[in-house]
This record gives sequence, C-alpha cells and structure tokens, in this order.
Amino acid sequence: MRSGGSSACLNHTLRSSIAATVKSAALALKDVTDDRWLIYGAYGYTGELIAREAVDRGLDPILAGRTRGKLDRLAEDLGCDFRAFGLSDEALPQLLDDVAIVLNCAGPFAETYEPMVGACLESGTHYLDITGEIEVFEAIKGYDERAHEADVMLLPGVGFDVVPSDCLAAHLAERLPDAESLALGFKAEGGFSPGTMKTAIDGLGEGGMIRRGGQLESVPAAWKTREIDFGDGPAMATTFPWGDVSTAHHTTGIPDIEFYLAFPPSTIERMKYQRYLAPVLSLGPVKSLLKSLVDRKVDGPDAETRETTDALLWGEVSDGEQTLTSRLRTPNTYRLTTLSALEILQRVLDGDAPVGYQTPASAYGPDLVLSIEGVERTDEPAETPN
Repeated sequence: MRSGGSSACLNHTLRSSIAATVKSAALALKDVTDDRWLIYGAYGYTGELIAREAVDRGLDPILAGRTRGKLDRLAEDLGCDFRAFGLSDEALPQLLDDVAIVLNCAGPFAETYEPMVGACLESGTHYLDITGEIEVFEAIKGYDERAHEADVMLLPGVGFDVVPSDCLAAHLAERLPDAESLALGFKAEGGFSPGTMKTAIDGLGEGGMIRRGGQLESVPAAWKTREIDFGDGPAMATTFPWGDVSTAHHTTGIPDIEFYLAFPPSTIERMKYQRYLAPVLSLGPVKSLLKSLVDRKVDGPDAETRETTDALLWGEVSDGEQTLTSRLRTPNTYRLTTLSALEILQRVLDGDAPVGYQTPASAYGPDLVLSIEGVERTDEPAETPN
C-alpha cells in the first residue's frame, strides 16, 4: 500500500509538473503573439462587417465559428486564417492559447458567453463581445475576481450596445456627481440584423427591466412612456430592457436607472399586449417559428442604409434639485458597432486592457465614444425646479 501510495503521489507530481510546463509555454507563446486576435461568429451579419473593416485597416483577424464552409468562403475572400469549432469543444481553451483577444460576435450571447468566457480565463485571453443582454452583463460581472486572478479583461458590450450610452451615462455622472436617477434612451433608423431580431424574440414574454435603489427590478413591457427630445424634436418613447440597466450602474453607481427606446405610439400600444400574451410568447415552439421567419425574411441593413442613417441618444440625470441633459449623435447603429468594437480592440492590442470586469466607460472613460468618427456630443444647461 505504501509503495502504491508513493507511486500515485509521484504520478500526481509528474502530471502537475507537465501541466505547469504546458501553461508556462502557452503564456510564453501568448507573449510573442500578443497581436493575434480571433473573431468568433465571423460570418454573422455584424461579425462579417467587423471582419471586413478590420482587414481594410490592415489588421489580421483569425476568423472563427461553427460552420467550416461559411468560414472557408469568408477567409478566402479576406485572406485570413480561420478555425472552425463549436463552443462545446473540450479543447476550447487550447484553441485560444496563442490568441491575445477574443471578440465574440455570436449571439444570442446568453448561449455563447459562458463557454467562451471560461476558456478565455483558462487561456489568459482578453474577452470582448457585442452583447446588449442585461443577464449577460450581470453574469459576466460575476467573473470579476477570476478575471483579476487570470490577469484578463472581460469587456462585454463593445458595440452600439453599450458604448455610446455607457459613455453618455459616465459623462452625465461627471456633470452631476451626486445624481440619484439616470434615464437613457435612443432613437434610430435603419432596421435590425437577423441576430438582433432573434435575441429580441428570445426576450418575448419576459417584460421589461429597470434599476431601483441599486437593484434590478422587473416591470411590465412598455411599463412607462414619455415624450423625449432626442435632438430632432419630441418623440414618444417607452421603457425597454437595454443593457445599460446593468452597465450604467456599474459605471456610475447611480441607483435608479431607466432606459427608453423611441417607437411610434401604435407600436408602443402593441408592445403592451405582451403583458397579456406572455404565456404564449414564452413558448419554445412560438419562438422557433418566429426565428424561422427571421431567417427567411430579414437580411439586415444594406450598405447604403448603414451609410445614410444615424442614431440619436439622450440622457438625463437628476439629484432631486437639478436636472441635466446631454445627447449624442452617432453613425448608424451597425456602423457604430463596427467602429467602436475595433476602437476598443486596437486599444487592447496596444496594451491598454484594465483587468477584471469592465464596461466601455469604466475601462476607457466617457470620451471613448468621441474618438469614433462621426460622433458628436452636446450638453444642455441645468434645469432647476421653479
């Protein structure tokens, strides 16, 4: 028994030594390949936009995703390397050993973030994504301690969700440091990609979300409606469960947060019907049917639309005594996503990657969005009660 125990101990020591050597070699390899980055979901609507823009800028992404045929065609077109793998692949961490950054563009992110974040933490790879899902931000925030231990940055939401609105929230918090409430919103034209539509379908029947007293709180769909001037005159808008309900609290510490989207009044009224249809809309077969319709009918905005439409963002903070308003005008939402994702990626490639869980503005400040071509910010003077 004593001999067997010694043998087992020796084997364990040997395995531990080999594992440590392999990990050290992987980290050394990463040190000399710190300009290598991988875009997962590269052949999706937004992933392809980012990949093409990256190549146009002289960057050399590794294209990745589940479907080899789609990757092969895109990689040949762009002159890039590619790797085909699913997120259930047990070798996922090893596939990232020589990669400094992963940009995850494969949604719905509620289904893709966990394996990719876990692999990034194990391989020492910085993680970026373009999610806008509240539950994903909240979940990734829970990896903060592990990210610090791994010397890794976890920065979800590097696209239109949530770069401009997070920077607007941070700017307003700087203007009014004792703010108790924050409202954000946007108005945009140009339509949606298939992935965005499918994520919206996943949320059908779940109602809305606000933050009150620092805590997330569920509310009915289209819970509150108000008239907002986004910069081109008054428009009707309603509360919507946008990612900033999570991220703006992390960025600013403001306890009460609401997010609004501009819709025609008739659309807002239809949104309220979700309150009564939730049991039906939540059914898996119903969501599958709607997603199949998206696959057949939705292509996403074309190039002309992306170049000729823009987005208007509005933010308002109050400390109970005065109210401050600021606004942003940005390029089309998908164009902004392409530009902001690559702006942040370039900063990480340049070594600017604060470790742990981050939001865009917590990592790079409120003026990050102003470094993106075509973005303008305006401030209104304080309003005080009569």
